[in-house]
Amino acid sequence: MSVSLTPGSLARLLGEWNVGAAPAYRELADVVRLLILDGRVALDVALPSERSLAAALGISRTTVTAAYALLREQGFLSSGQGSRSRSCIPSQGPLHAGGHDGALRLSGAPGLAVPDGILDLAYASLPASGEVVHRAFAAALTELPALLPGFGYDALGVGPLREAIAARYTAAGVPTTAAQVLVTSGAQHALNIVLRTLAGRSGTTVLVEHPSYPNALDAIRAAGCRPVPVAMPAAAPGGTGHNGAVHGGRVHSAGGNGLAHNGAGGWDLEAMETALLQQRPAMAYVVPDFHNPTGRLMPDSQRRRLVKAAAASGTVLVVDETLRELNLDGAASTPMAAFSPAVVSLGSLSKSHWAGLRTGWIRASEPLIQRFAAARTTLDLGGPVVEQLAGAHLVNAMTEPLPDRLAALRENRHKLVELIREHLPGWEPEWPVGGLSVWCRLPAPISTALAVLAPDVGIRLAAGPRFGVGGAFEQYLRLPFTLPPEQLETAVLALRSAQDRLEASPQLRRNLSSPPAAAIA
Repeated sequence: MSVSLTPGSLARLLGEWNVGAAPAYRELADVVRLLILDGRVALDVALPSERSLAAALGISRTTVTAAYALLREQGFLSSGQGSRSRSCIPSQGPLHAGGHDGALRLSGAPGLAVPDGILDLAYASLPASGEVVHRAFAAALTELPALLPGFGYDALGVGPLREAIAARYTAAGVPTTAAQVLVTSGAQHALNIVLRTLAGRSGTTVLVEHPSYPNALDAIRAAGCRPVPVAMPAAAPGGTGHNGAVHGGRVHSAGGNGLAHNGAGGWDLEAMETALLQQRPAMAYVVPDFHNPTGRLMPDSQRRRLVKAAAASGTVLVVDETLRELNLDGAASTPMAAFSPAVVSLGSLSKSHWAGLRTGWIRASEPLIQRFAAARTTLDLGGPVVEQLAGAHLVNAMTEPLPDRLAALRENRHKLVELIREHLPGWEPEWPVGGLSVWCRLPAPISTALAVLAPDVGIRLAAGPRFGVGGAFEQYLRLPFTLPPEQLETAVLALRSAQDRLEASPQLRRNLSSPPAAAIA
């Protein structure tokens, strides 16, 4: 049955929409767009005709026509010849060649290419470590002829890369053989293989931190599993900042600086233990090493407790170590697998070297690796050989590009936090001890609204609710510090502009209450 919205109903939803902060047609389009994103106007609902809405609002038909046209251009309205416009969400299809419409539709969709002139703050990723990556591929091409007589299929991965990964784990205190390693096309691919193997039944529960990595949450849901979120404690205000120091593997504040501190440990282990005992999930997915998005590092004492609790509940602990190499403050920690042979570890070269390598891995017991390999063949039959040969060189020389990269990231982190303090004084950034991003508490639940307005001011954002379950984290935003300092300044000034626009037009702000305390990280 077709659903339609009467002019009076839409007028009531719009409220006091015309506050004079922008042209009337744009203000009208902005509020309708927020109503669609909010769910207050459902999808595939027929909006009033231009003439009837203009009469209900007491404005010219030209204003409504221009607002509807803008919404169609942005992908929030669709209509056929002679039919009423219907609400929708932007298409995520490919760009039309040279098409302005396609560019606008993609501009707010994290995970897709952005148009020229848009600064991408949805990605927390670095460009390639230049010469190091190039040199690794040059070496790989010289080794390739020896493998050409073979078929090229290898579900486990080429030997040199598996041996290099195993040697790195062994050096870190986790004795590992090549038989305990499966090479994947990135950490996301690795997680999908693990989910298919360990939690492939519909309705299976998977414990996750809250907030958590958006693509992991998407993969868990796509596998038919139900995420069980366990809230991370809120950061304490006024703690560790850019003038902190590291002593004995812990970060100590050199005085209050208006930043949020990651607290005593940063994880609520009692809540995690309770959830494991009561829910007995098949699997738990955690990011203990410079957690995405908060940048926290789990202490060894909490790692031991978590491993013990997972074993007691019969839960397989899956640990994402993708960011482990990005240790900005030199804090010490032990790989989770050192505390139990049952731990499944995921790794990748995407954050330390370059996402374009698409090279990741799973480290687990030999029996589990064999199960993962069997599951993997239903997805693909192996990864590209040249990339794996190059990956072996990069893993063997892992520390070569890191000092310069870490130094640049420390400068960028300092720059971003200083810019936030200067231009967005109501924001509360949590100081990350590692990783690639800052997790910010906003002065109001405006994260989605900022993400919607972002392309208009030249940036792209991943809204806070992308990092949670059930719409949580509307009062949070993740800001990567991977862009050059001058672009970070441009991005923060753009955020200030978007926030000013929301403050000048209150009706643009999402009409949501603050997230419940249990959902705040």
